[in-house]
Amino acid sequence: MRSAVNKTFPLEELKSIIEALIFLSDTPITLQQLERIIEVADKREIRRALKELQEDYSQPGRGLSISFIGGGYQMQTRPQYGEWIDKHLKRSNQYKLSPQALETLAIIAYKQPITTPELAAIRGVDVSGTVHTLLAKRLIKICGRKEVVGRPLIYRTTREFLIHFGLKDLSELPSLEELEEILGKVDGENLSDNS
Repeated sequence: MRSAVNKTFPLEELKSIIEALIFLSDTPITLQQLERIIEVADKREIRRALKELQEDYSQPGRGLSISFIGGGYQMQTRPQYGEWIDKHLKRSNQYKLSPQALETLAIIAYKQPITTPELAAIRGVDVSGTVHTLLAKRLIKICGRKEVVGRPLIYRTTREFLIHFGLKDLSELPSLEELEEILGKVDGENLSDNS
């Protein structure tokens, strides 16, 4: 029989435990995961420690921050230090996407759920290779079949998509106008067309 959890920690120790768990995790760690791992008597203490830890990392002069993205908390380097990080890591090509792949991914993000024929109609070209690339990079996933003739596969963005682009959820996607500025060539009419 499992005994009731009655553990308590000084606030600074609890912050250190949470910091270590966030640092160790290769994907954003959720509040529920922290609560299960730490097993404190009062769950509010975890929230308090997490909030203070985020405030500590938000101070000027820090190279890291703790962000809430993809449904959990993740330690990230600050964007202004990207130049030096890039030099050190010689950036991996894992997520390097062509302009065509970025455009297709943007259409999926804004129109999801969406099928390959619908994507092809918007882009005006065959997108099967691009969809395969996005699936391989786990930025999109298959989420069923559309109940129409041929029953085409339906696609959605993934949690990895949110994590890669630093989004808490899809509501943080830029507006279509901002997206046009970012990509410099996205056809806003195609993305905003709801037909």
